[in-house]
Amino acid sequence: MQRTTTTTTSSPDTGLQSLDPARTPSRDATHFRRIIAAKKHVIDAEQDLAHAVADARAAGESWTVIGAALGVSKQAAHKRFGHSSPR
Repeated sequence: MQRTTTTTTSSPDTGLQSLDPARTPSRDATHFRRIIAAKKHVIDAEQDLAHAVADARAAGESWTVIGAALGVSKQAAHKRFGHSSPR
């Protein structure tokens, strides 16, 4: 499982500034909005997962158990979550 890092700023460069309204036909923004909503769900789910792993570790669960829950090795679980503190 590949880990991605997402950073947000108050003014993200979405590329929309490069669209010329005179040459870009207007379109229904339904798909655009769905993508944005799905991305937010992914970010929220990643945060929930990090918190769940941190809570499990705080409760004394082993990396073996956490890895099994994630479907990865204990080493992979530790590599992904062992050095972060989501709280």
